[in-house]
Amino acid sequence: MKRMRTFLKYAIWLILFFIFSEFIINVGLNSSYKNIKRKDETTQVQMEVAQATLVNGRMRGTITNTSDDYLTGKYVRIDFYSKRDILVGTKYIPITTTQATTTQEFSAYFELNEVTSYNVSIVDHKDTEEIKLIPEEWTKSEIIVATIFTLLIFW
Repeated sequence: MKRMRTFLKYAIWLILFFIFSEFIINVGLNSSYKNIKRKDETTQVQMEVAQATLVNGRMRGTITNTSDDYLTGKYVRIDFYSKRDILVGTKYIPITTTQATTTQEFSAYFELNEVTSYNVSIVDHKDTEEIKLIPEEWTKSEIIVATIFTLLIFW
């Protein structure tokens, strides 16, 4: 019985350490993101989140398709600039809304160095080569599975 109590204590300590480390990691990662400035006046695209670290960033927003300006089949072009206004990358997001007064939500994760501002415009077709995006942030279950496989490799 004493041995079971010892194993239970170890299990509780392990669970508490896991919860503590998850909290510290999430707080540390989210505190390294800083807001980046927008340089345009495009009213059809509203940005909810536009943040970057020194090496990557994330954006989330909505595209409004009004009855006056039908945007289906066009692209939202996002140009990323450094602090000296040097273009460091471009990303195109296709507009897929089919009805006149609907909105489309989008999110983009990118790997670019020292992005401090961005410019949004709506274009008919892709003009330049775009940056390669990070597919998306991992979910908690994907992180747990990857951690288990990593532990199995090193065990």
